[in-house]
Amino acid sequence: MGGAQSTSTEALPFDVIDLTPTTVVAYRQPATPDRPATTTSSLSPAQRLTVAPGDSLKVRVFERYGGNIFPTIQGQSADLGIQRVNEDGTIKVPVVGIVQVSGLDLNQIERKIIQQLGHQVQEPEVIVEFDAPRTHTVSVAGDVKSPGRVSMLEDVRTVVDAINKAGGPLASASGSANQLQVAVRRQGQVILTAQYADLLAGSDIAVQKGDEIIVRPNARMFTVLGAVQKSGNVEMTKHNLSLLEALGYVGGLSDVRANKTGVYVFRMGDIETNPTARGRVFRLDLFQPVSIFVAQQFGLQARDVIYVTNAPLYEYDKILTSIYKTFSIISVAKGSTSITSSF
Repeated sequence: MGGAQSTSTEALPFDVIDLTPTTVVAYRQPATPDRPATTTSSLSPAQRLTVAPGDSLKVRVFERYGGNIFPTIQGQSADLGIQRVNEDGTIKVPVVGIVQVSGLDLNQIERKIIQQLGHQVQEPEVIVEFDAPRTHTVSVAGDVKSPGRVSMLEDVRTVVDAINKAGGPLASASGSANQLQVAVRRQGQVILTAQYADLLAGSDIAVQKGDEIIVRPNARMFTVLGAVQKSGNVEMTKHNLSLLEALGYVGGLSDVRANKTGVYVFRMGDIETNPTARGRVFRLDLFQPVSIFVAQQFGLQARDVIYVTNAPLYEYDKILTSIYKTFSIISVAKGSTSITSSF
């Protein structure tokens, strides 16, 4: 690392950054306070959803007075049956005739039927409802309890609504919402890829008919190596994790082995998707008291590697211990030889 710092960083595939109260500002973990999803419409699904070929509509017509052709609303049922929307976007309503409904919402269809009735009925009342909104569904697949199609008419407006309607994440996968990834595909294009925890925190988006939602495991982990109490891969069980918390997860630095000035974080960043990107190596000197506060502010990311170097004296100690053991073996061997010669 000393050689890296004395060399021009342009010749290296990474940048070396000393973590100080000044430099850590750019690498703080952003807060994710709960916030309302601004993309979710406040209108009801019946006002928003439009009719398309393949849908089935339930049409009822009443007369306010008289009931000459249709019954009054207080009288018998005025149900004209289930009207399936044809491929040309029309339905055929008794007395009314053929009505073009494709692309219209329910309120617009009601007004259109009233308009087509004209003077045949005095002050008609029309009620149109979805019977089977086949085109107004979203698909939920992956690690959910009941994968399949979910109707948007069942108060499903957002991605989280759809996942909940599908039974929620599987018990085996829902140990931590931070370990699940949600992808939303719309018209063949992936429009969202996010952690399930981010959606719950307020990044939820509104769904549209035909959306495909996939819930899949995405374990977010970091790796700790070197002079720590317990090295290995560690699962990130919370969204915002600091470097200090990460070291606490593995029991902290080894008092005997660790070099307090040699705590490093290796970060690939987006080097896989962006070939021109540079990796980063962050160095923290824990001998400085202020470094504790710096470690609290530095946000760890998934796939980061924390490496704690051995103290130089520990390395010397290993060499001296090896030499001592070697001389001990030789001394024991000589002693055995002299005893044998005396006999």
